[in-house]
Amino acid sequence: MGAMERMDLYCAAHPGSPSAARRPQLFLRSHLWIALLGPSVEEGIVGIGATVEAALRAFDAQYLAGLRPPVEALRRGLYNSRLTRA
Repeated sequence: MGAMERMDLYCAAHPGSPSAARRPQLFLRSHLWIALLGPSVEEGIVGIGATVEAALRAFDAQYLAGLRPPVEALRRGLYNSRLTRA
């Protein structure tokens, strides 16, 4: 099975995932799969794994982590105070 078919199966099994919604590019480099959304690994959202599915899971985790406020800001109450001022 090819990489795109494996991505289609992953997205069908996880229809609400960032991978299904954003459809990152897939690359194979040095026996690792890279799921990339953006212009480069340095500037984009990246998931890396030994399989297509592992790379997409890692991509989903990184994508969702970028949507959450930093834990330290939550502990200090900075995030909530910014929301109440907005």
